Amino acid sequence: MSNYRFDKTKLPSRHVTEGPERAPHRSYYYAMSMTEEEIHQPLVGVATCWNEAAPCNIALNRQAQAVKIGVKEVFGTPREFTTITVTDGIAMGHEGMRSSLASREAIADTVELTMRGHCYDAIVGLAGCDKSLPGMMMAMVRLNVPSVFVYGGSILPGRAPDNAGIPADFLDRDLTVQDMFEAVGRHQSQQLSDAALAVLERVACPSAGACGGQFTANTMACVSEAIGLALMNSSGAPAPYESRDQFCEASGRAVMELLKKDIRARDIVTRKSLENAARVVACTGGSTNAGLHLPAIAHEAGIDFFLDDVCEIFRETPYFVDLKPGGKFVAKDLFEAGGVPVVMKELRKANLLHEECVTASGLTIGEELDKITRQADGKVIHPIEQPLTSTGGVVGLKGNLAPDGAIVKVAGIAAENQVFTGPARVFECEQDAFNAVQNRQYREGDVLVIRNEGPAGGPGMREMLATTAALSGQGMGKKVALITDGRFSGATRGFCVGHIGPEAASGGPIALLENGDLITIDAINGKLDVELTEQELATRKTKWQGPRETNYGSGALWKYARLVGATHKGAVTHPGANAERHQYMDL
Repeated sequence: MSNYRFDKTKLPSRHVTEGPERAPHRSYYYAMSMTEEEIHQPLVGVATCWNEAAPCNIALNRQAQAVKIGVKEVFGTPREFTTITVTDGIAMGHEGMRSSLASREAIADTVELTMRGHCYDAIVGLAGCDKSLPGMMMAMVRLNVPSVFVYGGSILPGRAPDNAGIPADFLDRDLTVQDMFEAVGRHQSQQLSDAALAVLERVACPSAGACGGQFTANTMACVSEAIGLALMNSSGAPAPYESRDQFCEASGRAVMELLKKDIRARDIVTRKSLENAARVVACTGGSTNAGLHLPAIAHEAGIDFFLDDVCEIFRETPYFVDLKPGGKFVAKDLFEAGGVPVVMKELRKANLLHEECVTASGLTIGEELDKITRQADGKVIHPIEQPLTSTGGVVGLKGNLAPDGAIVKVAGIAAENQVFTGPARVFECEQDAFNAVQNRQYREGDVLVIRNEGPAGGPGMREMLATTAALSGQGMGKKVALITDGRFSGATRGFCVGHIGPEAASGGPIALLENGDLITIDAINGKLDVELTEQELATRKTKWQGPRETNYGSGALWKYARLVGATHKGAVTHPGANAERHQYMDL
């Protein structure tokens, strides 16, 4: 398409660039040194989540410049803009985490508003942290414009020196931020000195990029390829690698090809492509947060694809990619083993992939995989015939304690440890639980219950990594279980059940639990039950005092709590594509 010229008469940007009445608008473009030719070419939004909040986002600005080169090469005019991110590694373990999930909606909303306000014709979106990836993809599907997603890349793994009094189990292996959260638990239990902790925090995260294991950011990066919004293999290279610029330039060229062919985001994001994405999450032992984000992306396309649907795919999919936190390897290792394309080739071998789904390249998944010659290495990516386990690394649960469902990550947990029965130890918020863990105010065999941390009740559905990591650091990760209507970080280890619905603020059964109630978590059979009869639960419900009052009587989180929907439907805040009265591209 090197000599292709676009007819703008049906593109949104005609509203700001074409005709005598748009002279005032064009004067603004001339003020930014745009040429007449650039003004009358398609306008492509290049949206980034760049900021100085964390290493996840710090490389996005540079990568955006490479995207802009690719757009310009094929007669498009890139217009760069930024949106927010809340980075979980910084927000974790305090009130800041309430802003995390709400930021996903803010990202989608602000990208939508920027695109609409300036009438951009297509988008390349770059994101690097847990909520910015789904937020950016949600905006693409909501707008339904030609769209290409670019992941900013993972961080490089850290290494500890062997001369600093650091315990042997931290040496001679890759470190991630997960190890730092667990180091806090070791430090609290007097197993790690102040000096050793100070050394570890300086070496665990040695570069730009998102958390290095198969935590939420890398899980959703894999989703971006599997769902088709990102170019094949584009998510794998770590953030510092200069080769990322080649993927960024290619993404800029690709979005112009999609615009030429009028291939829009909802042509790519379909029920079948969502199923492909869920398969990749399952077989890589990905984050439980995918059970929240995939339904939210589906919602933007008007597709009912809820937690039950995601978990059914998890149940049917072998787990065969050995990644942290349950396994041994980090994102850099997956990239060097061939990345998502090789993983998807293994799924194809077992007829677990919809090959006809279109991707950002304009080719189908099958056509893209036909070009991949590499095979599973048997180390990071195992052959699907020889999986780590026969079902996915993430499991859905239901029962009288979770009528709307719940989710647990079992990657790395032996089958004999996937059933747990114990008495409830109830906490009304995460901080109470964390304080109790710090002070060892719990017993081996307990099921720690953290409630009032759902999307509305929190508000914000906080992640519990500080608490779960402290338990692991104390050596108790396999000796207790934890359940919550909140969320868990993708870096969480141990038998930890999240997303319990209905949440406590809605009067779900988790709101009715009392200390000592006997709870059974059965990840083998997908059950989560409390040993109470329906009558006993109904009696307690009549005595329930209603949702706990929060500290948020105004502001963004107050608004979020009133808009947010059920967890199993993605915790979304608007009616979605099924309630649309127009599509942006056709106005």
